[in-house]
Amino acid sequence: MSAQSAPLLLLLGLPFMQRALLAGLLSGALGGLLGSVAVLRQLSFFSDALGHSALLGITLGVLLGLDPTLVLVPFAVLFALLVNALVQRSRLSADALLNIIYSSSLAIAVLVLSRFPRAGGGLQQLLFGDILGVSWLDLGLMAAMLVVTVFGLVLNRRAQILLCVDEPLARSRGIAADRQRLLFVVALAVVVALSIKAVGVLLISAFVVIPASAARLLARSFSGYQLLASGLGALGAVLGLLASAAFNLPSGPSVVLVQLLGFLLAVLVSACGRSGPAATAGWPGRDG
Repeated sequence: MSAQSAPLLLLLGLPFMQRALLAGLLSGALGGLLGSVAVLRQLSFFSDALGHSALLGITLGVLLGLDPTLVLVPFAVLFALLVNALVQRSRLSADALLNIIYSSSLAIAVLVLSRFPRAGGGLQQLLFGDILGVSWLDLGLMAAMLVVTVFGLVLNRRAQILLCVDEPLARSRGIAADRQRLLFVVALAVVVALSIKAVGVLLISAFVVIPASAARLLARSFSGYQLLASGLGALGAVLGLLASAAFNLPSGPSVVLVQLLGFLLAVLVSACGRSGPAATAGWPGRDG
């Protein structure tokens, strides 16, 4: 039964749709949670670079006849480690390096796909996402990553707050800023790799950044900000998937569009109460 002809309620009873909804919930929560840190630490461009470079990892997996997820996760981690090392050691700005690296990776992937047409058969799904193709392996990895991420953020809450507010101050208080950055970039790489099926290569950055940006406008504390970003990410993913199924639309763009509408609503709410999310204890105000 196709998504076009089947009523939405009937679709919700099908196993693949239930897996998709669970995947949207997990990946959305993960994207919002890590996006909350990426936005404050100005690392959101990492998700864009990782997403575009992921196409090369997916291409390698297809050519080797392996599950793309099993190839993409280690590829994304290695890419993140490489980028982090280059950023730390180069005199060039981080955004320039990231642009060079992800553009080169994307170019290599397109060239490989042009030489091996069979590897590009699902190119549209790779670019814009196909959350209905999520497997139980994907769900298990997402759930495990969510547990690890929550545990890591709770364990390093004080360090994360200081790094988001004032990195030099955090360093002066003995926080290993470089190690914290490395761990975060690796975690972000894994989340991006696991979320590619949901929203695709081209939209993964928006999937990470938009919920966190909306939460930034509304939250009154750092903890509330992270919880709200995670909740908005999960809600946007689920609602976007339902809209995709109801109107027979691509899943990735539908999810990002719903998240965009949520962000615009947050802008309106924030504009109507300028004195709302003021800086409080442990929260780096709007300009912090």
